[in-house]
Amino acid sequence: MTALGCVVLTGGRRPDDLRLAVDSLLRQRGVDVDVVVVGNGCEPEGLPDAVRVVALPEDVGIPGGRNAGVPHVRGELLFFLDDDASLRDDGALAAVAAKFAADPLLGAVQLRVEPRDGGPRLRNWTPRLRVGDPARPGDVAALWEGAVAIRRSVFEAVGGWPEAFRFVHEGVDLAWRVLDAGYRVHYAGDVVALHPSHVVGRHAYSAYHGARNRVWLARRHLPVVLGVPFVVTFLVRSLPTLVRRGHVRDALRGYRDGLRGDCGPRRPLRRSTLWRMTRTGRPPVI
Repeated sequence: MTALGCVVLTGGRRPDDLRLAVDSLLRQRGVDVDVVVVGNGCEPEGLPDAVRVVALPEDVGIPGGRNAGVPHVRGELLFFLDDDASLRDDGALAAVAAKFAADPLLGAVQLRVEPRDGGPRLRNWTPRLRVGDPARPGDVAALWEGAVAIRRSVFEAVGGWPEAFRFVHEGVDLAWRVLDAGYRVHYAGDVVALHPSHVVGRHAYSAYHGARNRVWLARRHLPVVLGVPFVVTFLVRSLPTLVRRGHVRDALRGYRDGLRGDCGPRRPLRRSTLWRMTRTGRPPVI
């Protein structure tokens, strides 16, 4: 039976949703789940005895919080679930494990996300430029981070989630590194996670980090000839929303800090990886 180390990250603000997430993991059949809940600057309470808790004394950011849970779970596969997401079916993780078992070059898998409350689907739940049928599976070059499985060996080899990002685009960075290590990144349209459909407005924090981390992605991984249009296209696409919500100044500060700040080690993607990304429908200029 495949063992999965499941890491649930919470900021302590959604105890009811957190319980749904944990219960959906403990109900899984056909796999051996080992669950830890990471409290990012909080100490979660009221969880089942089968669940371990790691309480971080301060908020270390979303990718850093996920990384903090990994040493506390066993399993050759890791599964990351945000506290506001849950698994729809009791055989979801068994289906994910079967995908990894069938292909040794499968590095990471994102689940399909559907609205828990029957509301609208969010665009960023499907990591394709053209969403099409959300149930259609296929290889991708980015990840929506809230329901992701990855081989532990691959996770460790590529260095885990990029902690310096703190928030936004960490799934893109991880996916790129998995691809560059020679593995596939797959969108499992046939395995479903549930998530509230309410749309939270783009606040100043995400405007800043979205802009800064977009620049960091380019600086870390792309040649200048691709990095510049990669940043510019994001600026052009996001500008109307930034203007409408009054967050232009926060975004400009993010672009400035993206250029000036320490983005971590540069790991240029191989030409073969850039071509694979283009073949999946996500050329590294968009």
